[in-house]
Amino acid sequence: MRKKNYKGAKCTKRYVEKCEGVCKTYDTIQYAYADLLTVLENVQSFQVNVLLEGLQEGEYTSDFVVVKVDGGLMIRECVSRKHLTKPMTAKLLDVSRTYWKNHGISDWGIVIEKEGVANE
Repeated sequence: MRKKNYKGAKCTKRYVEKCEGVCKTYDTIQYAYADLLTVLENVQSFQVNVLLEGLQEGEYTSDFVVVKVDGGLMIRECVSRKHLTKPMTAKLLDVSRTYWKNHGISDWGIVIEKEGVANE
């Protein structure tokens, strides 16, 4: 989950199979997860950095909104392992989970890098 118009890191823009539009990723976790979604058979398509409209907390985006082959949606937020214990990170993850739950989406989760793997 990031602020809309996030400027804190280098943005990698590329075309990725199954991604609707240009796939803009801001860290190695997002980049790798986009690649993973491309090869998963149960994934039909996905969007990155999707605006959460109407939040009182400000303008934020969810990292991945995924359309599964069965038509269901799943939401994934990418978080660096070192940020998991930060209060603001926990608050924003809870905001995202609640937002999507209120929109009828229960398949919500986080993506973190493997333990011991460096992240930018």
